[in-house]
Amino acid sequence: MWGLLLALAAFAPAVGLGLGAPGASVLGLAPPATTEARGSARGSTPAPQSSPVQPPAGKDNGTSERHVRIRIVKKKVIMKKRKKLTHPRPMVTARPPVTTTPVGVLDLPEEQEPGCPPLGLESLQVSDSQLEASSSQSFGLGPHRGRLNIQSGLEDGDLYDGAWCAEQQDAEPWFQVDARRPTRFSGIITQGRNSVWRYDWVTSYKVQFSNDSQTWWGSRNCSSGMDAVFPANSDPETPVLNLLPEPQVARFIRLLPQTWLQGGAACLRAEILACPVSDSNDLFPKAPALGSSDPLDFRHHNYKAMRKLMKQVNEKCPNITRVYSIGKSHQGLKLYVMEMSDQPGEHELGEPEVRYVAGMHGNEALGRELLLLLMQFLCHEFLRGDPRVTRLLTETRVHLLPSMNPDGYETAFRRGSELVGWAEGRWNHQGIDLNHNFADLNTPLWEAEDDGLVPDTVPNHHLPLPTYYTLPNATVAPETRAVIEWMQRIPFVLSANLHGGMNDFSYLHTNCFEITVELSCDKFPHENELPQEWENNKEALLTYLEQVRMGITGVVRDKDTELGVADAVIAVEGINHDVTTAWGGDYWRLLTPGDYVVTASAEGYHPATRNCRVPFEEGPVPCNFHLTKTPKQRLRELLAAGAKVPPDLRRRLERLRGQKN
Repeated sequence: MWGLLLALAAFAPAVGLGLGAPGASVLGLAPPATTEARGSARGSTPAPQSSPVQPPAGKDNGTSERHVRIRIVKKKVIMKKRKKLTHPRPMVTARPPVTTTPVGVLDLPEEQEPGCPPLGLESLQVSDSQLEASSSQSFGLGPHRGRLNIQSGLEDGDLYDGAWCAEQQDAEPWFQVDARRPTRFSGIITQGRNSVWRYDWVTSYKVQFSNDSQTWWGSRNCSSGMDAVFPANSDPETPVLNLLPEPQVARFIRLLPQTWLQGGAACLRAEILACPVSDSNDLFPKAPALGSSDPLDFRHHNYKAMRKLMKQVNEKCPNITRVYSIGKSHQGLKLYVMEMSDQPGEHELGEPEVRYVAGMHGNEALGRELLLLLMQFLCHEFLRGDPRVTRLLTETRVHLLPSMNPDGYETAFRRGSELVGWAEGRWNHQGIDLNHNFADLNTPLWEAEDDGLVPDTVPNHHLPLPTYYTLPNATVAPETRAVIEWMQRIPFVLSANLHGGMNDFSYLHTNCFEITVELSCDKFPHENELPQEWENNKEALLTYLEQVRMGITGVVRDKDTELGVADAVIAVEGINHDVTTAWGGDYWRLLTPGDYVVTASAEGYHPATRNCRVPFEEGPVPCNFHLTKTPKQRLRELLAAGAKVPPDLRRRLERLRGQKN
């Protein structure tokens, strides 16, 4: 539908629909002259899984002429068949280490906290043209793929693989980021290569800086003055944070892998923590100001803070809000919903119901925060008398579920936005991916269509839950059951899931037209990015809610009693999907502008058909029906009421029964 497409186009930076989307040479530090000097900086010996890479003979290490003897423990990794890691190891947060002193003792500075936000490799604020490397194994393993949490394809050698990987023969590999302006670099986060087939990760690296990409200097230990060697990864997925001993102001930052997994390659994914600094010479264009003028709470909210914020919104706007729970998570956290309407807690006849759902994957935090921001915004603007918001909440009943997977979010929140990784917190506490936990209704419908059974034998709407899904031992998460019961209880017309696979289920099991919205390349953006993300998505969130007024709406009534007829089927000629009326007889059918032939039918009634036109002006267009009972239905009602059947009618019924026998 045009309106829906226009609404979707406003979502930034990407939306998914769920229905049927050579670099400069190294001019700084050269590799060490001996294998002993390339060990891990975590202790007197390197990480067991690392193996020194032999540099060309005769190279000077550029740091000290003394040889530092470190005992190297080699562990050969042999894998005949590699399987994808499904349960990553616990996260490692490393303090900024330094190289060993002449006697082999580590000198570690005091632990620091990251003060600068991400530069934007993961969120694509840093473009591909800003990333360079000494070499690459292939295009799919080029520097543009060295972004934190980037995922590979399923096939080995995919065009877009899961890391930057240097060539095997590259003895001095490096990965470089151009910030394009003076920047204060404060830390680095690294991962290994995401791959179904290979294990590759860097176990230690050095860091260099430059203002012109020609002259470089390294990050040094404050006490010894030697170049710092930072410990990197011990598995492919766990993000490892290293804070610099001292922040460095420069335009370029370069990571120089020192050791990596034996038998593998120097592969990494990275994010850089950096703060912009003022350019006194005005040589670089000023960075665009990011933010929002809306007076909202721009921060990440854990379960306790989310509940408190929703309570505050309810207290600020008690006449248009209601907070209710649709159930509990596996760990007993309530699934809170914010309802916003001029009559909260009540389904008004003819008023459509709309919902937003977020947090199906617990580590995808942006959708959660956008819904918390949306409820604050709607409350604030309603109190200001904004006509658009007033009309929306007067004519529509809005339901906002910011956290479908609160257990997973609490896990992700404790790790923090920079260190949570791609998988941690994704699943609920049972290890169930809620994205794939809804019943598959597509397959039986497609099979029935292939057999010519739709819609005469098998309906094309309100498909029942399959038998296997209702068994006591069915693997259905409590969060999933709660959402399904919520769908069944309220006659939703329109919905958007701020990422997840329940849209098809919603469309086939209920009347609700639902889409999936992919919000960001960064699942858990830094807090300082939330104001801009709100501005990116605010208009689209509002516009999509307004699409519920596109199409036709009406009430199906009994012609004699004027009472609403529940579960009447509304069929549109030429569209192989019907909707049904709610318990009061009201219905909503989303349609693009045009002329339609619409039929209302119900058990015990003669069907009624009429033409309904949807103009380009904003609707919805009224399209009401009055249905007349069939004689058989009238008879049933008479008999149920204890009335006597007239003699002539009784004799006629007896003759009909005899003919049938």
